Amino acid sequence: MRHAALVLTLATITPLLAQSSSSYRVTHTYTLGGDGSWDYIVPDPPHHRLFIARQNRVMVVDEDSGTLLGEITGIQGAHGTALAETTGHGFATSGNDQSVVMFDLKTYKVLGRIPAAEDADAILYDSASNRVFTLNGDAHSSTVIDPRAGTLITNIPLGGKPEYGASAGDGKVYANLTDTSEVVEIDAKTATVTRRWSTGTCKQPVAMAIDTAHHRLFSGCRSGVMAVSDYQAGKVVATAPIGTGVDGAGYDAASANAFASNANGTLTVIHQDGPDQYHVAENVETPQGARNMGLDPTNHRVFIVSAKFGPVPAGGKRGPVLPGSFALMVLERDPATR
Repeated sequence: MRHAALVLTLATITPLLAQSSSSYRVTHTYTLGGDGSWDYIVPDPPHHRLFIARQNRVMVVDEDSGTLLGEITGIQGAHGTALAETTGHGFATSGNDQSVVMFDLKTYKVLGRIPAAEDADAILYDSASNRVFTLNGDAHSSTVIDPRAGTLITNIPLGGKPEYGASAGDGKVYANLTDTSEVVEIDAKTATVTRRWSTGTCKQPVAMAIDTAHHRLFSGCRSGVMAVSDYQAGKVVATAPIGTGVDGAGYDAASANAFASNANGTLTVIHQDGPDQYHVAENVETPQGARNMGLDPTNHRVFIVSAKFGPVPAGGKRGPVLPGSFALMVLERDPATR
């Protein structure tokens, strides 16, 4: 990355690095332990809970204390969680058996299982249509669910492999297509694809966050780039460099900061100077493997998870996870920089 400031253009962002100290820092670390890999972190702002996917279950954690409140079990390949507050139901993808587990948001009791499709991964709730949408990677589709009845409505072919998505709250749902490097727009009520556009130099988009006030989508790509799209115009308006191995993204309207959590041990913070102008404010050091993140917009905390790893075996890329070392970390902005 370059350190010198460049002139901003519509499709280029100056990669300004952090100053002498980071404005975001880890303020709390909570050891959660337990076995299994991990995936998406989904905040529940009204109740200050976090839903963390852990291979065969979803851990529910109090974000203020790091206390384990409960677990949603019976999952085979946990990835994402969606919260439908209006119905009192939560939904967790079970990717290995192509299903979605419906559970009670208060008791965490499993209420049923809904058929999805191959590689059911991310999942989100759209309040405008009162529907739940899964993003099924290998099936190249989205499963639409009635969150009150817990029943399958339909499957939408997407024309590519979806990863993460976002609801705009206006009846439109967006998803990254990682194999075609596109964003796809879904009409939530008609359950049809209405538009798609290329993410350009942002290849293999996986993570996504949304800024509904300015109609912007943030797609974190495995090519080490974040693409910013105007989702009303259906085009990329800016890009920014991020760390490698991204799998999570967020946007905090209060600070006008977008985030990319990266497996290489960085949290890239991108400041929004205007709807089409951005700069990289800093790259916060995080543990290796902390590729997923959650953001609570009510208190502006960023949450990441990782574990400690043993020695790398011969011919391997990463050492084994040390038992009981899985931890939740809370990052907050330094009060002096707010």
